[in-house]
Amino acid sequence: MPRRETKTGGRAETSGVIPGDYALSVGYPKILTLEGWAWTKLTDVARLETGHTPSRKHPEYWGGNVPWVGIKDATANHGGTLHQTNQYTNDLGIANSSARILPANTVCLSRTASVGYVVVMGEPMATSQDFVNWVCDADKLDYQFLKYVLLGENRSFLRFASGTTHQTIYFPEVKAFHVCLPSLKEQKAIAHILGTLDDKIELNRQMNATLEAMAQALFKSWFVDFDPVIDNALAAGHPIPEPLHTLAEARRALGDQRKSLPEAIQKQFPNRFVFNEEMGWVPEGWVSMSVDTALEINPRVTLKKGDIAPFVDMKALPTAGFDINNVIEKGYSGGAKFNSGDVLLARITPCLENGKTGVVDFLEETEVGFGSTEFIVMRGKGELKTPFVACLSRDPVFRNHCKQSMVGSSGRQRVQNTCFSDFYIARPRESHLFTIFNTQTSGSFRKITANKEEANTLINLRDTLLPKLLSGQLRIPDAEKLVAEA
Repeated sequence: MPRRETKTGGRAETSGVIPGDYALSVGYPKILTLEGWAWTKLTDVARLETGHTPSRKHPEYWGGNVPWVGIKDATANHGGTLHQTNQYTNDLGIANSSARILPANTVCLSRTASVGYVVVMGEPMATSQDFVNWVCDADKLDYQFLKYVLLGENRSFLRFASGTTHQTIYFPEVKAFHVCLPSLKEQKAIAHILGTLDDKIELNRQMNATLEAMAQALFKSWFVDFDPVIDNALAAGHPIPEPLHTLAEARRALGDQRKSLPEAIQKQFPNRFVFNEEMGWVPEGWVSMSVDTALEINPRVTLKKGDIAPFVDMKALPTAGFDINNVIEKGYSGGAKFNSGDVLLARITPCLENGKTGVVDFLEETEVGFGSTEFIVMRGKGELKTPFVACLSRDPVFRNHCKQSMVGSSGRQRVQNTCFSDFYIARPRESHLFTIFNTQTSGSFRKITANKEEANTLINLRDTLLPKLLSGQLRIPDAEKLVAEA
């Protein structure tokens, strides 16, 4: 690997020693190692780099083709590989700052603000000064192995850090990092075992994203854009109302390429539009219903103070998808109450704007859960089941309506329950379309749940194997057997 002068600035490395949990230490820890393993100064096998932020006072430094890694990129992709970032700089920004473009496979660790997030560059990128980065010598250190060492030492970073307001790992400690390394062949074997699990976890995540997108697209097609009604109207030669001309032209352009529904379902849709006072043009025979009429908002659920029940805080709600994670058990002391199948909608900025929504699928039918007072609980009535309510909660038009209802101080605005009385959905008078929609999408939601449960099993296995592999407590053949069984 070409050696290039490290530009990290700051003081020289510390002479102190702070051992980590498994395979990382500030300073040489003088801890016995397994045969074939050795404590090695990290800067002897990887080039240490930091980053910088081009001046915000110069807009010409921003926008371009150089991905720039910030804290948000790391927190959203912890443990993953970055191929794009939230912000991009350019050659001018790089030239007029201390930022440097680092090669693909550089391993990045957030050292301040949010300490301990780890990502790998999937292509050449620059980073902010909130990161320390290692360009690994491929003949001595496998970059994926280093990534897993940093992930496994997550708890250690707070011991390495200091500061009262913001915890920071300073350069004297970073420069003194030592890593316990086996042979390069064993590094790669360990990384392959853990990477196999991560690849399957990521595949499940991508499958769920696709399934969710398909359900959302069907919801929009049937109940927002009324595509099947437009198709029927075009086929029958009936006029298309002017506000729907753009959608109709798009359907005409698709022609035979558009996805056709089974005839039995297509017949459920009329072939004309009528004007509705609340919603404008809607399918003939459909009526408008306010959301608070079609759904139960914050339905009454019985839970006594002190009862032990599943609890969900705001951090557990996803910004994409509907999977709720990090559910804990605690005594009920107040907050929103919900049953299985209910949809939780964040009511506070910036959580609503970030898309935080979740579907309760972790409770038994007889269980009750509770959570943050900043949730709005949504439950369908009659034919309106969880898939429809979940898709409505993710609909951009609905979310924007909720946002417009917010009141309060600028940093703490809340959605008002009254906003549900003046947002309308169109509903067929006698059709079974909601039941059909539920049938069409419930399989996807069941698969999403199954994928999530499988991913959680794999995550637990990976998190169990990681420290044992890094410490040498578990040997490669045994680990491979466990992964094969999983």
